[in-house]
Amino acid sequence: MNKVFLKGCECALDLGDGSERGFYVNQDYILGKLGKVHRGISLMYTYYPNDKEWPTRASKIDTGREATGAWDYPYEDYFPYRGGREGLHNDEPFNFMNEIRKHGQDVVLTLTIDPALTRDDIILLAKDLRPYGRLLLRVNHECTGNWFCYTKRATYQQISDFFVMVANVMHEYAPNVKMILCAGLYEDATGKLEMEDIFLPAHKVADIWSGDNYLSLHWGWPNDVATKETANYGDWDVDTVYAKFKKTIHRLREITGQDKPMVLSELNADGDVNGPYIQAQKMKHFMELVEKDDEKWLSAFTLYQFRDDGRLGLEITDPNNSDVGIEQPLLRTYREMLHRPYFSQKIESGDEVKLPAKLRWGNSEDAEGVEVNIKVEKDPLFCELYFKDEKLKAMNLMFEFGGHWFYKAPGVKCIDLMSYFFEHKITAPTTMKLRIFATPADGLNHPADGSDPFKAEIGDWMNNYYAELPALPEIRVEYEPVAQA
Repeated sequence: MNKVFLKGCECALDLGDGSERGFYVNQDYILGKLGKVHRGISLMYTYYPNDKEWPTRASKIDTGREATGAWDYPYEDYFPYRGGREGLHNDEPFNFMNEIRKHGQDVVLTLTIDPALTRDDIILLAKDLRPYGRLLLRVNHECTGNWFCYTKRATYQQISDFFVMVANVMHEYAPNVKMILCAGLYEDATGKLEMEDIFLPAHKVADIWSGDNYLSLHWGWPNDVATKETANYGDWDVDTVYAKFKKTIHRLREITGQDKPMVLSELNADGDVNGPYIQAQKMKHFMELVEKDDEKWLSAFTLYQFRDDGRLGLEITDPNNSDVGIEQPLLRTYREMLHRPYFSQKIESGDEVKLPAKLRWGNSEDAEGVEVNIKVEKDPLFCELYFKDEKLKAMNLMFEFGGHWFYKAPGVKCIDLMSYFFEHKITAPTTMKLRIFATPADGLNHPADGSDPFKAEIGDWMNNYYAELPALPEIRVEYEPVAQA
C-alpha cells in the first residue's frame, strides 16, 4: 500500500446542477451517468432578506401580472438561500453542499445578493461557508449586464463596491472561500473590457477572474420558442468566442498587474438554437481548442448544466416528471471529453505506508490517500469491494479505479466496480491501482475540539479534513459465472 497525492487538472471541469432552469440532481445519479467526479458542482441561489416577499421563490410571488421573461420578478428566480439571517443550515443550499463534498467535489456557489445588504449581513454569510473547505463563491455574476434584478437596484459603481466589500469580508472571516468576479469581457471595438474602469477594483480584489459567454443561447426561454423568424436567440462562432476569452485574461493581466486563475462560469451551446447534434459538436470543438492550446490560460470552466428544463443540459427534464431526465447527444460527447487526461485530475504515487493510515482531504485538487494493486487476469464477471471492518464500513470514501470514480456512503457494505469493465475490456493480464480517499463524512469540516463549525474560530480545520483508514476492503475478482445452465 502506497500513499497517493491527488492534484489538479490542466483544465478542470465544473458542472452546473440546478438553477432557474431546472432542479438539482443528486450526485449519485450524476456519478453513475458520467463515471467521474468534477472539480466542483455549481449551485445558483439568491439572497434578498430585506424584501417583504422573502423567502418565497421569485416565480411564486403573486405580482398581479404575468412575467415577460426569466428575470421579470421582484428578485432573481433562483432558489432562496436560507442561511444568513435565517441560519437554516439544514435547508437549501446546505443539504446539497454537504452531498457535493461527500462525493469528493468542491462547492461552486453563485449568489445574487441584494446590494443594499450591510457588512454585518455578509459576515453572517461568511460564517455559513466556513465548514465547506475550499468553496468558490461567485457574487452578482454578469454584473455588466442589465437583466438581473440587482442591476435595477444599484448603479454599476455600487455593484463594484459591493463586490469589493463582500470579498474583503470573506478574506477576513472565511479565508477558505475564493471569490469569483464574473464581469465584462474584452471588446474589440474599444480594446478594453466592458466597464473595466468601474470594475477595476473588483478585478483586483477577486481571487478568480471569470466570464460567461454561451456558444449559442435562446434568451427568450421560457416565454417563447426560438424559430428562424424570431429575434430571441444568438449563435456565435466557436473560435471567435474562444479568442474573446483569451483576450479577456490578457487584458486583465495588463490592467491589474496581476495573474490569477481564469474560469468560464457558464458555457454551453443551446439545443433550442442549434439542435442536439450541432450543440454537441460546438462544445467538443471548444474543448479541443482548450486541450490543444499550449498557453494553458484557462483554469476551469463550468458546463451549464446537467439537467435543464430547456435544451441547455446534458439531459433535458421530462415534462411529465421533473425527477426524470432525457439524455441528449451532448452527454455522451461531454462524458468522453471529461475522461480525457487533459481534463482529469493527476494522481501521483508516494512512499509505502502501513495501516492505520492517515488520510487528508483538502479539496478536489489537493488530497492524500492510499493505493493498492489489484491483479486482473482477464475480463472479470465480478469485481467488488467488501467492507467488513466496522470502522471501515462507517467511513465516507471515494475510490478512483482506472480513471473511473466510485462513492461509498457510511454504512455501505459492498461497492461494485464492474461498470469500469463494461467500457474497458481486459485482453491480457494486468495490474490495476485502486486509490482510496476519505471525504468529509457529513460534508463538513469540523474543528478538532468538536466545537460548532459554523461558529468556531479560523484554523486549519477550515481547509483540511482528516480521517484514519483502519483497514482495507476485501476485494473479490471472479472470471466465471456462479452458475450457467
